[in-house]
Amino acid sequence: MRRREFIALLGSAGAAWPRVTRAAVIRDPLTSGTGQFGAIQAVAPSFGVEVSPVDPRDAGEIERAITAFARSATGGLIVTGSSLAVVHRNLIVTLAARHKLPTVYWDRTHVTLGGLLAYGPDRIDQYRRAASYVDRILKGERPDDLPVQAPTKYELVINLKTAKALGLDVPATLLARADEVIE
Repeated sequence: MRRREFIALLGSAGAAWPRVTRAAVIRDPLTSGTGQFGAIQAVAPSFGVEVSPVDPRDAGEIERAITAFARSATGGLIVTGSSLAVVHRNLIVTLAARHKLPTVYWDRTHVTLGGLLAYGPDRIDQYRRAASYVDRILKGERPDDLPVQAPTKYELVINLKTAKALGLDVPATLLARADEVIE
């Protein structure tokens, strides 16, 4: 995630949800959660948000952590990209809705399942770019000679039905930046 875009997104979301002063960051530190948490931790104070990592290993720990976090007011969740978040996406979306926690996800799938907002790499763009690598390999290039590519296109997806259920007004400026709005 590009830092500049992430800061702009947090600023827009902060304007929409000023009551959020704490965020639990659900991550898998063994895979990708540590780098993402570092970026979140670096920008959160400028928006008056205190972040704390949550490192669950299974569904039970996810449920206990979200339930405990939701006991205090002014909280929201950030779900970083990991296999744990994919495997337990239905549980995470359900718990966020049950506890009325505004949640930012890394992948659009969570939002199509009822999550509030997702900001992350555009997978379709990544698949297209991967196809060009396959083409180059089939034409004789060695895979280990090809550079690793970071995502270049990101997407913002917002679920207005979920926002309404949470009692949140999504600013027009944030809606205008969205690649997709689910109504």
